[in-house]
Amino acid sequence: QVELVESGGGLVQAGDSLRLSCTTSRLTFGAYAMGWFRQDPGKEREFVASINWSGDTTDYANSVKGRFTISRDNAKDTVYLQMNSLKPEDTAIYYCAARGTRDTSRSQQAYTNWGQGTQVAVSS
Repeated sequence: QVELVESGGGLVQAGDSLRLSCTTSRLTFGAYAMGWFRQDPGKEREFVASINWSGDTTDYANSVKGRFTISRDNAKDTVYLQMNSLKPEDTAIYYCAARGTRDTSRSQQAYTNWGQGTQVAVSS
């Protein structure tokens, strides 16, 4: 069974940085595009960032563009989300997701496998 495990969340102050990691297993990682989504309680889950299979194409939500960077290490079966200049509105549970094709997507329905999430809380 495919497994995605997120880590790196925590409680930080506004302006701080965090790096989330998502390690996968039993997945042909290099064949999958990957994405990060987030959900604040009471709100719908929203797209954050996506990266294609090789790492040379990325896509970001406007709300995080210029502050967040998605990257991947295919040798380690891991995708990262570097989050800089964090804001209180970035507070959410962050989910890693795998898409069974090589291209990026902003649609949750395009992703077939999901992690359990990691909590990010940003205080003002």
